[in-house]
Amino acid sequence: MPYSIGMKGSLYVVATPIGNLGDITLRALDVLKSADVVAAEDTRTTSVLLNHYAISTRLISLHKHNEKERCAAVLDLLKEGRKVVLVSDAGTPAISDPGALLVQAAREAGFDVSPIPGANAAIAALCASGLSEDGFLFAGFLPSKSSARKKALDSLKDLPFSLVFFEAPHRIIECAKDLAEILGGQRRAVFAREITKRFETIHSCSLLDAQNWLETQARGEFVVVVEGARLEKLEGVSEEGKRVLEILLESVPLAQAVKLASKITGEGKNALYAHALIQEKGEE
Repeated sequence: MPYSIGMKGSLYVVATPIGNLGDITLRALDVLKSADVVAAEDTRTTSVLLNHYAISTRLISLHKHNEKERCAAVLDLLKEGRKVVLVSDAGTPAISDPGALLVQAAREAGFDVSPIPGANAAIAALCASGLSEDGFLFAGFLPSKSSARKKALDSLKDLPFSLVFFEAPHRIIECAKDLAEILGGQRRAVFAREITKRFETIHSCSLLDAQNWLETQARGEFVVVVEGARLEKLEGVSEEGKRVLEILLESVPLAQAVKLASKITGEGKNALYAHALIQEKGEE
């Protein structure tokens, strides 16, 4: 049951710099200074940030290996009326980083959860890519094994908006090969490496040319932005499929219409979904 008697504790989800320590907001610094406890993915990493700004708030660890058991301890602090801050090593917590379980538990227990926005690697790369005009889908980290990675990419290849991925340096070349194979070598892509750091690099090329460039650049964390499927790549929807989809959209929501149209016509859900999105955009 939600805790309510004398409840004053709050959880703050605070974005921290992704490289340059200057990329933290004044509000974030105020919250970190006034908190009772900071729950950090790696206390050593967060200590560097806190020491830089002369903040002495107590640190506890909360990472992917201990998050489940740590949630109970943090909830106890919140019940005592404590102000708890959640941070990851870099960027915004709970997005491809630990923290989502704690946020969910705090909300279910009835505590306030306040986001303190700031640095985000995906958005930083996207705004510098020039590929955000038609919207985007953030997919986080792709599977580490090639077969699973290709399967995941196959489910995204027909979507008409830019795709944003995180990737580790030791997998970036193999990932680029799979991107080119499944999405098509002609697609434009932007590889953003070490964003906000000393050796920040933002490189634009086709997926076909990406591997050669990466052979000499595969160091540091990457954000990859790939343009969405173009209209001419979405002609897999037959006239009958379009007709059925159009009829269904008059009566049911988009997701349900796509599912039913796929069952009726046998055509792929991804292509039907992409076609419907393009039609909606054209009407707007």
